[in-house]
Amino acid sequence: MTNPTDNLRIVLVGTQHPGNIGSAARAMKTMGLSALHLVAPERFPDPEANTLAAGADDVLAAAPVHADLDSALAGCHFVLGTSARRRHVPLPDMSPREAARALLEAAGRGPVALLFGRERTGLENEELQRCHASVGIPTNPGFSSLNLAAAVQVLSYELRLAVLETAVGELASGRPMPPVEAEPPATADELERYFAHLDQALHEIDFHKGKPPEMVMQRLRRLYLRAGLDAREVKILRGILAEAQRMARIARGGRA
Repeated sequence: MTNPTDNLRIVLVGTQHPGNIGSAARAMKTMGLSALHLVAPERFPDPEANTLAAGADDVLAAAPVHADLDSALAGCHFVLGTSARRRHVPLPDMSPREAARALLEAAGRGPVALLFGRERTGLENEELQRCHASVGIPTNPGFSSLNLAAAVQVLSYELRLAVLETAVGELASGRPMPPVEAEPPATADELERYFAHLDQALHEIDFHKGKPPEMVMQRLRRLYLRAGLDAREVKILRGILAEAQRMARIARGGRA
């Protein structure tokens, strides 16, 4: 039987201290997770990472290093981002337990990702915009500082609980998880290509009327991410955009 966490990526973005990478790998392995992805770490590989991995060297050895977030999210159809503070990005909020259950359920349909940001500044707004929701750990308001590896440990533990709860539920019911849907969900890279196409089409039909397009695109991102589009639906939407662009060219006296 396929491990339900095989499709689940833990993605560390811009990690500054290699020891945190090693400690995060150790936290993952203790909870049965192995798919660690690194985006532009400041120092890796590094002996300090292996020292603090304390036996999770295999997780480090298998961890791909990506130059950008697009590469780390390639193929993923569901993305959550951890955030300790309110950003200027309107995102649904999830508790660690809610996030773990949502990730595990989505992992049954294809690759998913859980993002962790930099030690000092966390995830940038542009990175959070790639996420379907944000995850916050309810720390003590009077002392909310949480080490990166500790945050990975908390979320990894919740994922472990979700896996065990699912296994118990299947055993009690006598039936496995529902089969994978026939039409695969749209991946992060497919959605990014759609958003770029949408932005281009809105400019071509002069939708913004000279006003800044950023807020409109941010809201449209949220709408489409909530919708949970599949790959065929994205193709249909892009076909509509292409036709709108063709008609706009005709209206301007150009060639179709």
